[in-house]
Amino acid sequence: MAGRACVTGATGFLGRAIVEELVAAGRPVRALVRSDVAAQRLVDIGAEPVRGDLRDRASLEAAFAGCEAVYHVAGVNAFCLPDPRPMFEINVAGSRAVVLAAAAAGVTRLVYTSSAATLDVASAASDGHPRRFLSNYARSKYRAEQAVVKASAETGLPVICVNPASVQGPGRTSGTARLLIGFLNGKLPAAVDGPLNVIDVADCTRGHLLAEERGVPGERYLLCGASMTLRSGLALLARLTGLDDPPRFLPPRLALAASAGIEVVARVRGKHTRFCREMVRTLIEGAPYDGSKAARDLGLDYTPIETTMRRAISWYIEQGLILRALPAFSDSADAAPTLA
Repeated sequence: MAGRACVTGATGFLGRAIVEELVAAGRPVRALVRSDVAAQRLVDIGAEPVRGDLRDRASLEAAFAGCEAVYHVAGVNAFCLPDPRPMFEINVAGSRAVVLAAAAAGVTRLVYTSSAATLDVASAASDGHPRRFLSNYARSKYRAEQAVVKASAETGLPVICVNPASVQGPGRTSGTARLLIGFLNGKLPAAVDGPLNVIDVADCTRGHLLAEERGVPGERYLLCGASMTLRSGLALLARLTGLDDPPRFLPPRLALAASAGIEVVARVRGKHTRFCREMVRTLIEGAPYDGSKAARDLGLDYTPIETTMRRAISWYIEQGLILRALPAFSDSADAAPTLA
């Protein structure tokens, strides 16, 4: 693929990485923005910023005009929201609007960034339809993917879905990365064990571009380079850094009860909490993911998890996010231990 591409969510962690990769490949790239500050950031990396909003279909059609491909990366990824309705509006209605606008603008291929959360085995019945969602985010992304597939069928626009696991690496400070940074700073006294599925940001980026180039419309490609538990992931960080103060792992029932109590207190006080039952459920009830289809069908090579974590730690240090010494850390790949 060599024609112009447009990326939504281009100022986010993954969206920016995709823009940079497309620009590096020599593609003309447009990036959907909503502010002058964001526009300048995209200009600085070689993209053409265009104003647009997922709630304004006309602006989307104008942004996509003359583009061969659209990468729809924009979305809301959040837990513990007092009111999740705006997340559903962006993730579900906004995604449908993107497909309809892309089809109307003559786009020939759309790569949609879904989520591995939509494939959660722990919450799926034998027919593949979820019987229970672990979070409002998972529910919104499932409904969004269904909306995208339906809009694709209605318009005939070829759509390829990619479903990333937790995207980690330089630049990531939110979500699971907060747990990793907290551990490295000695500020993670307690945790809940459960599946930890990771995709290196560089691999996730390549996976998107390979999906445009080689993906089969109507197919979904799970991107996951490593599947382990949070306990083993923190043990890997400890071996990489020489730290020896693991958190106390709470029993699931205790963690759920504690999160329910925190939710009640936050609601009474009119405050927002970042620790809630849906977050705990996601940590303890998620499923291990298998990213072999993307490797087999798209030709995606996965980065070893040790390399991903080492690169992430080096970036945390460069950004001043680690506030204590890491006695055994080296950013040399030769020093990386194997994961037990």
